[in-house]
Amino acid sequence: MNTDKIFAEAIANEYAPKGTSKVVALRKLDRRAKGPANIFAYSFGVLMTLVLGLGMCLSMQVIGGGVLLTGVGILLGLLGIVGVGLNYPIYKKLLRAGKEKYAFEIMQLARQISDSAE
Repeated sequence: MNTDKIFAEAIANEYAPKGTSKVVALRKLDRRAKGPANIFAYSFGVLMTLVLGLGMCLSMQVIGGGVLLTGVGILLGLLGIVGVGLNYPIYKKLLRAGKEKYAFEIMQLARQISDSAE
């Protein structure tokens, strides 16, 4: 099996002009189905990571000082850990909902493309 040939064909397919607009429409539907879940996952993940980091800094007294801020830092750190831990299950749920919402249209369009290719 010539892997160089397969690799070259894969790259050529990326740059080849798409003759049908159905393929473009299928890609747009796929992005529309997955987009909100990805945007949420990245945003929520970054936010919870920053909360976790702030909690760690406060609890180790890198910023601030005193018993009160240490306690707040521990609580923020725990909140960040819970948020980071819940990010993936929430992402999967949102992704499943997006796929279910656009499943019929995507399957119908994919079937049309595969029928016209034969």
